[in-house]
Amino acid sequence: MLELTNHTACTAQPLDDYLASRGGPAKIIKAIADSLMPIADRLAAGALYGDPAAIVGVNESGDKQKSLDLGTHVYMVDVLKAAGVRLMLSEESEEVLTLNEDGAYDVAIDPIDGSGSIGVGAILGMLFSIVPASDKGFLQDGHSIVAAGYASFGHSMDFGFAMDEGVTIAVYDRASDMLRVTVENLQLPETTKVIAYNASNARHWGAGMTAYIDEILAGKDGPRGKNYNMRWPAAAVGDLHRILLQGGMFLYPGDRREGYENGRLRLVYEAMPMAYLMQAAGGLATDGHQQILDKVATDGHEHSALIFGAKEEVEAYLRCMEAEK
Repeated sequence: MLELTNHTACTAQPLDDYLASRGGPAKIIKAIADSLMPIADRLAAGALYGDPAAIVGVNESGDKQKSLDLGTHVYMVDVLKAAGVRLMLSEESEEVLTLNEDGAYDVAIDPIDGSGSIGVGAILGMLFSIVPASDKGFLQDGHSIVAAGYASFGHSMDFGFAMDEGVTIAVYDRASDMLRVTVENLQLPETTKVIAYNASNARHWGAGMTAYIDEILAGKDGPRGKNYNMRWPAAAVGDLHRILLQGGMFLYPGDRREGYENGRLRLVYEAMPMAYLMQAAGGLATDGHQQILDKVATDGHEHSALIFGAKEEVEAYLRCMEAEK
């Protein structure tokens, strides 16, 4: 490893030690954390051992499955089964999978988030949430979640999670072959000047989203009185990780296109985990009409709009949405 002029010894606490005294879903969080480096290594190898972006199937929504999508799904089935998980809901499986009939927890997971960018070096990720085993399975509101987390595969491999108030983030230390905790009880700033949205969809937006973005683009001379910057890595995990570390706001609203009326992210294994993390960090997460964690899933793969981040910005967006009514 290149040593910089300000190089110091690494003293950050190993994640295993951090989780050792914690009960409940901590065992599952540890199992997911321990599973990540083989995925990161495969991403780093690119097409050297076969194309990870090769199309190998179609998921239940008609989205093309890439080799890495399916391979990571199969791999995580084994990981979660060994961790004692009862039910697994994955983006890459139409059916809910029973792994252990007597398991105490169920896990909803997006094994690879941002897979449209596989093979080009862009940030990819993983999202998951954990709920206690019950007759409702995954068809309940987000307040049933007892833990949620993500992995971000970029120039570093980062793992963030929450089990109660505050978010914990760990970074993989290759020198010692372990994840080490770098942030505890993370809390978001309530204000921001950085937002993330797909500007190419502007012609499809409703009046509320359009009004909010018009306010943003007006800058310091507009009603918000400040200039903004935009980031859009086309992977929700990339924005989630950046916003947790630096603040900001992410917008993926529903729009007028067929199939996009309710947004395009998956409620149970994408929107809800990110909403849980946001609220644990003091931010907000909404679909434009109600808080994400208040929504009750009626189908494991249903879509949702998702707006999350700094409390002040989310509230400003909601005022525009209210005016639309």
